[in-house]
Amino acid sequence: MHKITLVLFLSLAWISKTFTQTNNQTQSVMIYQNVKTQRVDVGGTDFYYRKLGENNSDIPIIFLNHLAATMDNCDPRIMDGLATARQIICFDNRGIGATKGTTPKTVAEMAKDARAFIHALGYEKVDLVGFSLGGFITQEILLQEPHLVRRAIITGAGSAGGEGIKNVTKLTYLDIFRGLLTFKDAKTYLFFNRNENGKKSAKEFLNRLKERKENRDEKMKVGNFQRQLKAIHAWGLQAAQDLSVIKQPVLVANGENDRMVPSSNTSNLAKRIPNSQIIIYKDAGHGGIFQYHDEFVKSALEFLCKQ
Repeated sequence: MHKITLVLFLSLAWISKTFTQTNNQTQSVMIYQNVKTQRVDVGGTDFYYRKLGENNSDIPIIFLNHLAATMDNCDPRIMDGLATARQIICFDNRGIGATKGTTPKTVAEMAKDARAFIHALGYEKVDLVGFSLGGFITQEILLQEPHLVRRAIITGAGSAGGEGIKNVTKLTYLDIFRGLLTFKDAKTYLFFNRNENGKKSAKEFLNRLKERKENRDEKMKVGNFQRQLKAIHAWGLQAAQDLSVIKQPVLVANGENDRMVPSSNTSNLAKRIPNSQIIIYKDAGHGGIFQYHDEFVKSALEFLCKQ
């Protein structure tokens, strides 16, 4: 009887230990929901960032985000998806989220800050993924310091002086007001179509942004948000740049019905950048990569994992 009791006790102890180890391993898996926030000194200012994925390459992916976006506005499905094969880093540029300072009033200055951040981390070569304002900044980095970039993805964006970009400020304030009246996030209107698919995708996307419960980023200050809008407005009025000098492979993507940065801008980028590819998502708006996040991740990794 004592032997049976001892065997039973040892069996239960083994099961408990195995369960605990498995549970701890599950909890220790880094995903965007729980990845830690780090900081690095960039010319006397602490820039805050999150790094996800194994360092399978000496070349990380740097993610450049949209207007008013802190790190908590990165889509977890895209971040986790890209991190399955590559290391990806997102960050708060100057004056955004936890990073102090004043946000520049030009895209060119934002690009200089992004480059300084990349160098502060010690990288000599990176891949870039930029969405919306991040796509404008991506173009500037390609033009300012071309040897820093191996490959780039530009989504929901247009070139300097592109069609309708000067109207982003007006549309943004309009949709913020609509959001206040309807108790909805303005991205519901700015990023997605107002049909059944768009409404469903907007709800799913906004729910994903709430998955991180602890150690969330700081909110962006209104003054710096307004400075971002001024930079975008200036970009929309700026003279066209010579994009034919960009020699890196570039993937451009957008929804077919982008009312924020008209989709014609994406087609224009593909025509003007020599070594480019284009993806247009059907029945989607400015946030096409969020609505089609699985397809985007697959295409992005196929593009970025090439030598």
